[in-house]
Amino acid sequence: MSGTAGSGAARSGAAGSEDAGSGAAGWEHDRGATRRVLAVRLDSDGDVLLTGPAVLALGTGADGAPREVDLLVSPQGRAAAHLLPGVAEVRVEQVPWSGYAPAAADPAALQALVAWMAGRAHEEVVVFTSFHQSPLPMALLARLAGAPRVVGTSEDYPGSLLDVRHRRPGGADGSGGGHEVLAALDLVAATGRAVPSRPRLAVRTDLVDAAERALPAPPSGARGLVVLHPGASVPARAPSPAVAADAAAALVDDGWAVALTGSPAEAPLVEDVRERASRAADPGAGGRAEGTGAGGRAEGTEAGGLLVDLAGATDLAGLAALLRRADAVVVGNTGPAHLAAAVGTPVVSLFSPVVPAERWAPWGVPTVLLGDQGAPCALSRARECPVPGHPCLQLDGRNVVEAVRSVVGVQPGGAAGSVERVAGSSAAGTRGGARP
Repeated sequence: MSGTAGSGAARSGAAGSEDAGSGAAGWEHDRGATRRVLAVRLDSDGDVLLTGPAVLALGTGADGAPREVDLLVSPQGRAAAHLLPGVAEVRVEQVPWSGYAPAAADPAALQALVAWMAGRAHEEVVVFTSFHQSPLPMALLARLAGAPRVVGTSEDYPGSLLDVRHRRPGGADGSGGGHEVLAALDLVAATGRAVPSRPRLAVRTDLVDAAERALPAPPSGARGLVVLHPGASVPARAPSPAVAADAAAALVDDGWAVALTGSPAEAPLVEDVRERASRAADPGAGGRAEGTGAGGRAEGTEAGGLLVDLAGATDLAGLAALLRRADAVVVGNTGPAHLAAAVGTPVVSLFSPVVPAERWAPWGVPTVLLGDQGAPCALSRARECPVPGHPCLQLDGRNVVEAVRSVVGVQPGGAAGSVERVAGSSAAGTRGGARP
């Protein structure tokens, strides 16, 4: 595993590498004068995106002077880390205390991480976690690297590992305590910094613009484009293939072009959804010809012409470009929901209540939340659905069409639709000092 201390070379591939960052490219010219902060978020892409406003806020110290921000992430968060603005260098590390089924501790890798941190000479290390995670293993490594100030949210006694021990409000079951975006900013505010009163997710527009040029042209003859992402990093948070296919077929019947997305590993799932949806929307297959919505299928097109399989066809920047192009995104509680929010696209959230929507719903964009939030699985944090039949997400495709119409303001007769839920709309007031 690589990890030469102080190396600024861009490296990709294995965990434990230094990656070229997205912000201050000139730090090499005067390392002695640079004041650096390390932000740590050892989770998946969606978690990293939600931490973006907090990472950006770390770029200004409590004294108002600029700081260079490095970002330490897991391999599952690497792609999102490179999309965040305001990051000087990205370090990727597979650690033994975070993630699902983590590998055993690798002493050489951890020593290399400590050496890299010591070489970067961070004056402050800020460890971002979810409520059930501990910042203390990372805090110990920061101390070994000589970091003079370590900040984290911890219910456990930290000893001398934390200089700023923040506590997040909320219940032991994960309810309450505000949205994850605000919780991360609360930790930044605890360092004495000013944080934005109305934070918004963001990604680097230069990378998204470049990726958009490689996208295929959208299908013609449709009322608009909807991206449907049927998978999820946690299986309990994804709709069943049958539900996703029913939603896709209903959207095609209503005249929408539908782009099905997924990672390369999700390609079989997306293909299954596409085949089911094509059969359901094909009049010759006994599909939805008689149940066509108010808009109807665009004249002269077939279901296959409005239904496109793009699984594995883009990297995360390309997916961001596709989501930005879309009128709406239909997705479970997983990374692309937050990526859609970061590019400003409305979301129809098929939200399984295994974690609370008040913490994890898409932030800052018009959002319609579908799914039974009072289902027996609520707040269980289950990775696999504990209830036979996945009842919390047993949705009818017509409900998804209605939600899409609502979230983009399209209603029968042309009336503007109301948005049923807008996560992040209540974030008001100055927090942690003057608004930057």
